[in-house]
Amino acid sequence: MKLYTRRHMLFSTITTVMITIAAVLGAQKIFLSESRTPLKEAVPQDSDAASSNNGAQNSQSAQGGGSQFLQSQTLVATPAVTYTADEQQNISVYQQYNEAVVNITTQVMGMNWFFEPIAEDGGSGSGSIIDSRGYVITNVHVIEKAAKIYISLYDGSQYEGKVVGSDIESDIAVLKFDPPKDLVLKTIQFGDSEKLKVGQKVIAIGNPFGFERTLTTGIVSALGRPIKNSNNIIIRGMIQTDASINPGNSGGPLLDTAGNMIGINTMIYSSSGSNAGIGFAVPASTARRVVSDLLQYGKVRRGAIQASLVQMSRAIADYARLDISYGILVSETTRGGNAEKAGIKGGNQAVRYGNSRNARAFYIGGDIIVGIDGVQVSTYSDYYSMLENKRPGDMVVVTIHRNKKNYDCKLVLAEENSAE
Repeated sequence: MKLYTRRHMLFSTITTVMITIAAVLGAQKIFLSESRTPLKEAVPQDSDAASSNNGAQNSQSAQGGGSQFLQSQTLVATPAVTYTADEQQNISVYQQYNEAVVNITTQVMGMNWFFEPIAEDGGSGSGSIIDSRGYVITNVHVIEKAAKIYISLYDGSQYEGKVVGSDIESDIAVLKFDPPKDLVLKTIQFGDSEKLKVGQKVIAIGNPFGFERTLTTGIVSALGRPIKNSNNIIIRGMIQTDASINPGNSGGPLLDTAGNMIGINTMIYSSSGSNAGIGFAVPASTARRVVSDLLQYGKVRRGAIQASLVQMSRAIADYARLDISYGILVSETTRGGNAEKAGIKGGNQAVRYGNSRNARAFYIGGDIIVGIDGVQVSTYSDYYSMLENKRPGDMVVVTIHRNKKNYDCKLVLAEENSAE
């Protein structure tokens, strides 16, 4: 049995405590080193050049590794906003031209319970500023029966508008308001609708259901559509599009991707009155010509055949023992007029047509117009639509039906107001 003195016991205790402290410190150092390693490795290194930084940079990186890692993660989480080429087109066109689209509202005259005239809210629609002096193009049906017309701009300001001229055959009207002298108006220019292609992208801006300056996009679905409007007038050459056109869009611009107005949004085809993917716009080629005449003459100058005409019907055909019941019957021709010069003959037998209150007197036995420039004419709508884009002085080929045969006559159109 070995004996230990008090000095030996004290020395042994001190040695044990020191060894324990050293072991604890060593374990803590290892733990800290391992916990820091992922943070240092997470710091992105671009290339070998990153490892050749000077000592001060390496020391700073080692001391603030966690801070740099968090900063790097933050930058990755907020990338820059990018747009597709298609989105950029839409954004660019809207930013440049939405301020040139106006909201048009009207007041109409109504009657109260005491049969006194009062002003009531009428319809609403859209329009495009086409001249910095305050000229606006829209549809005739937007301002129909209006006692007062109000034009609202993008900034909320409102002005009273006046009708410069309207043309029911094309459903186009020109309005005028007087902007302040210091107000610079943005305008939209006419494009070339003659070069449109089916499948081409188009952009519509308008005020559907009162939501001002709404943008919709689509394509040209078809070209050259003959469409009958609410006044039973056929407008030829209409642009068909699937861009959403709803009530309130009427009169607004249909634009190409360069921001040129290639059509005037006019109507939709729908059983419910809302967009069904089929909308129609008056082509810019028609609108440009109509606007020019309205500004210059207050009306559209169209060529006319100088004759008194009657719509054919089955009753007239049966009474006159004719072999056809369609076309336009020539009742009388103007003496010395273009129809007489072309060899077209009027009737020679007077008849009355209709009931006693609305009876109309005309002559039967004359020629029947069944075509113009090779296009069949069956109704008045066909007749007027064929002359819609014709000017006085233009030559047309009129096909007439006489004695059960068709004949072609060349005719130079006269001024419309000189036709009888």
